[in-house]
Amino acid sequence: MIFTAVLLAVFGLGLVGWFAARARARLLYTGRGSMHSMPGYHGWHMALWIVVPALLAWGVWSAIMPGLVESAVLADPAAAQLPPDDMNRAAILADARAIAANPDAVAFNPLSNALAEPMRAAQQRFGLIGALLVVIAALAGGGYGFTKIRAGFKARTQVERAILGLLLAASLMAILTTFGIVASLVFEAGLFFKDVSPIAFLTGTHWAPGNAGGTDLNDNFGAVPLFWGTIYIGAVIAMLVAIPLGLMSAIYLTQYASGRIRKILKPVLEILAGIPTVVYGYFAALTVAPIIRDFAGSLGMANPSTESALAAGLVMGVMIIPFVSSMADDALAAVPRAMSDGSLALGATKSETIKRVLLPAALPGIVAGVMLAISRAIGETMIVVMAAGAAARLSVNPFDSMTTVTYQIVQLLTGDQEFNSPKTLSAFALGLVLFIVTLILNIIALRVVKRFREAYD
Repeated sequence: MIFTAVLLAVFGLGLVGWFAARARARLLYTGRGSMHSMPGYHGWHMALWIVVPALLAWGVWSAIMPGLVESAVLADPAAAQLPPDDMNRAAILADARAIAANPDAVAFNPLSNALAEPMRAAQQRFGLIGALLVVIAALAGGGYGFTKIRAGFKARTQVERAILGLLLAASLMAILTTFGIVASLVFEAGLFFKDVSPIAFLTGTHWAPGNAGGTDLNDNFGAVPLFWGTIYIGAVIAMLVAIPLGLMSAIYLTQYASGRIRKILKPVLEILAGIPTVVYGYFAALTVAPIIRDFAGSLGMANPSTESALAAGLVMGVMIIPFVSSMADDALAAVPRAMSDGSLALGATKSETIKRVLLPAALPGIVAGVMLAISRAIGETMIVVMAAGAAARLSVNPFDSMTTVTYQIVQLLTGDQEFNSPKTLSAFALGLVLFIVTLILNIIALRVVKRFREAYD
């Protein structure tokens, strides 16, 4: 509540400062060339000097306020009954914090009720102090910004630099997030590889983390069946469905379909990309998998399973058709019309023109779409969970149940798990391998695109 009020107050003061600075700058305007910057830039400069210091002050206060609140609560006489161990003390204080925020919450410890009122009073007191500091910072920044309103002041330059800094911060945030993900994966995977040999992990063929213990860790963490299941389902079966259907759909929509049909079919095709994966999972488990099981039984297989690599791969292939189709569509549409017209003028048929001219020229975009689809497929989880099974098996039989890296990551990180055991840490090792594989696919796609783009530009 206090945070919302402070945020509204800060932006309200910023709006008032914008109007005040713009009005002040307008009074200084005496004609063309009399001011370096337009009055609107002076308004934005003033608003930035109000909002930015206020938000920085509130951010700093929000970081130190929990410690001040906890110190105030611990100084209350009721806190003398807190247990000495840190874990129980933290649990009771967290319970009291929840009751202070919601009086209807149920306390797991009677002492939490006694500390809830001091906690609420301390939060309100320090919240008001923080709000006062924010207002002071806003007024101080606004006062400084108001003194800068002069005819020769370069307000436009200052505002543009501030916007440039904001854009730079946004880009750095994305980059730092990526580095953070990689660092966390590498750190946790390093802890795993202290106990398990990387060679045994990458080359072993027996995956049974639940049975691992003692000296047989290397024998039970062989991840080759997981890698094979991921590649077989996501990069083989799914691609055998997605590439032909997606590419032929793109060729039809760009070369043969009329404008009216294209307007209908293209949005319908792209709807597939918006369907939640759990819906695909239900479709695979309840519709496709029984059909494949019955088909396998008709071929003479004994006791065919409902869970199979083929069921998951087929539905996954349907799911990623829009990735291949859209990229191929855009690539074919971007080929210069003069190339196809020249081929037709030389006597080639339309199919020959598509095969010998358009597809080679559009190959960079098509390859990019295929690689994007493969990356999407090998990272899919829900379809595999609901249709492929959990058996870590090395098999080329598409009717067998298999598992993938993503499914095992879900299994290893859900439930009541110890995060310092090799079993749980193996999930981070699997995630690191999956990340590296996806990165390699993207690098290959970029290299192929660069090579063929240079040939056809």
